[in-house]
Amino acid sequence: MADDHESYTVVGERVALRPYSASDAEEFTAAARDSRALHRPWLFPPETAEAYATYRRTLDEDPARLGLLVCERAAAGRIAGFVNINNIVRGAFRNGALGYGAFAHAAGRGLLGEGLGLVVRHAFGPLELHRLEANIQPGNAASRALVMRSGFRLEGYSPAMLFIDGAWRDHERWAITACD
Repeated sequence: MADDHESYTVVGERVALRPYSASDAEEFTAAARDSRALHRPWLFPPETAEAYATYRRTLDEDPARLGLLVCERAAAGRIAGFVNINNIVRGAFRNGALGYGAFAHAAGRGLLGEGLGLVVRHAFGPLELHRLEANIQPGNAASRALVMRSGFRLEGYSPAMLFIDGAWRDHERWAITACD
């Protein structure tokens, strides 16, 4: 069964991207709860309707953020994961920082990889960004493999960069530019 969702931002072969909506709360939070073992300790997507509403509102109201759901086209638009571009800076920098995650039912199937590729093309095309970066905790092998397959390069190491799950965590800085 193919999807017929008309609000896609970008369409690929197996996935399409669209903004978060209020009506996604139940599906998104259920998938987040079902994916807890996959995501922890790296990622903590909202697992309740209230947390989802706050999360979505933050994405909607902050012009320095763009949140996109990765939806599986062959599964009637079922949410496979998400890719957010955060801390978007315009001007001479034209940069954004990525946050992303696949849900357990979609993990290992290449759907997030295709979605990330669509986000990169969208960022370097219509959004007119020049650079995207992904900051990854060194032990997160799946995330490192994803960005490597997508053409990102390792640029450095940032000790105690982000406060996650009660502690300051080290991160590797991966990036890709429009001219790569």
